[in-house]
Amino acid sequence: MKNIKLLANDGIDETGKRMLEAAGFVVITQKVAQENLIEAINQEGYEALTVRSATKVRKELIDACPGLKLIGRGGVGMDNIDVDYAKSKGIAVYNTPAASSNSVAELVFAHLYAMCRFIYDSNRNMPSSGYTDFEVLKKKYAAGVELRGKTIGIIGIGRIGQAVAQIALGSGMKVIAHDPYISQVDIKLNIHGVSTLPVVSINTVSMDELLAFSDFISVHVPGGNLIGENEIAKMKKGVCLINASRGGVIDEAALINGLNSKHIAHAALDVFVNEPKPSEALLQHPQISLTPHIGAATNEAQERIGVELSELIINHFKN
Repeated sequence: MKNIKLLANDGIDETGKRMLEAAGFVVITQKVAQENLIEAINQEGYEALTVRSATKVRKELIDACPGLKLIGRGGVGMDNIDVDYAKSKGIAVYNTPAASSNSVAELVFAHLYAMCRFIYDSNRNMPSSGYTDFEVLKKKYAAGVELRGKTIGIIGIGRIGQAVAQIALGSGMKVIAHDPYISQVDIKLNIHGVSTLPVVSINTVSMDELLAFSDFISVHVPGGNLIGENEIAKMKKGVCLINASRGGVIDEAALINGLNSKHIAHAALDVFVNEPKPSEALLQHPQISLTPHIGAATNEAQERIGVELSELIINHFKN
């Protein structure tokens, strides 16, 4: 494996970088613009390329870089990589689906609490109006709700969905889930200092049942157009929606219509259709809690991603 050149074009955690270098890889982390990527890979002789969500690895690049042997995705979704085509050309493709689950789940709950207590809107208005209109704002944000006792519907009960369910159950929420590939899942509650952990079994329900009975809905699927006008019409009035999976899973125009009609009380978005330039209508909407695609952006998740991806790359070239 000595002197195999690897371009970590969207960066890699320092721990993972050290692991690769100790195994004999030459790791370059300097960002190459998308339009210059083919030239850089060929000129520098990179055999491995790692990306996150920013860099795209499409058919054109794969065809133009015959020396490329491996593509690694630091994270879950692979929609920025033509995976099947790469594999058909003999290029190995790896990702790290488990490493960021807890970080994404915690962000979901940051948004949930922000919506329940209007924190996202209060943080917008307190700096500008808190001194002059303190009592007005206090009244405006006085109708908060608790999560305990409410029903959260999780669409997609894979690794991230299960991490969301763990936190929800620990918060005293009722959890229902829909997943066409999973009929039943056992959620082990992670309680610090407790050696025998309780397990809660969740049987998945139909999409219509989830939409009808959920106070909050969190979406955790790899992509597709899942929620539009028809699905929103089936939801409880006053529902809150969270999308920390992929932009477009919730139709953005339908979401805005649902918010404006008050059928949807609040929404929280970490992902957008047109990243990195999301719709201004979404960014300016007073009922949406917003983050710029940071679901996996914690120190702990990035270290896990770097270590897992590095192990996969080292084992691939070793074999």
